[in-house]
Amino acid sequence: MIRSELDHIVVACADLDTGIDYIEQQVGARPSPGGSHVAMGTHNALLKLGPRSYLEVIAIDPNGAPPSRPRWFALDEPEMQAQLAVAPRLITWAVRCESLATACARVSDLGEIMSMQRGLFRWKIAVPDSGALPWGGILPAAIQWLPDEGDPTTTPHPCGTLADSGCELVRLQLSHPAAVLGSSGIVGMFRGLKIVGPVDLTPGPKMLAATIRTPVGEIVLR
Repeated sequence: MIRSELDHIVVACADLDTGIDYIEQQVGARPSPGGSHVAMGTHNALLKLGPRSYLEVIAIDPNGAPPSRPRWFALDEPEMQAQLAVAPRLITWAVRCESLATACARVSDLGEIMSMQRGLFRWKIAVPDSGALPWGGILPAAIQWLPDEGDPTTTPHPCGTLADSGCELVRLQLSHPAAVLGSSGIVGMFRGLKIVGPVDLTPGPKMLAATIRTPVGEIVLR
């Protein structure tokens, strides 16, 4: 039986250093540099939020070569760039799947499967050809982490290399006007993915909000 677990939340920014500073100001812990995504022309930093969950700060890499296709997470869209010029923001989230091919067959809105690698991490991710955020970021990006090329018995995950930040993801609140009861639309997609984790989807204006427990109390990222 396919199921998908909350893997990470994604905060985008116009400049990676600005995004790292912003997260440190919000939660009191500084994200660690991650690396570059050559195929997408982006780079990131990461902050551990639990044994198998983390926060990703992502931005266009000014030193990277422009990709041959639209960047993921709508980072090339003028509207997104205008919003990020004001401040970093939570734009979407990701689930890890046991079988990404099966997830994409059930939920075609996830996009097309791409193979990615950054250092020792290898994964497949579904990305719409347009680079847009499916359902405005409410529908998660879907990924499948792949085994180590040298040791197929292990599957490296970013949380295995990140230090304890003292922060924990408590819940991810999502709302969308189309999130009405029924078996179709975005509710049907969530059911098809069988999402596991502290995620709550309700009808209403589009909204993403992550509640994070920090050493000084709970904060909400939007």
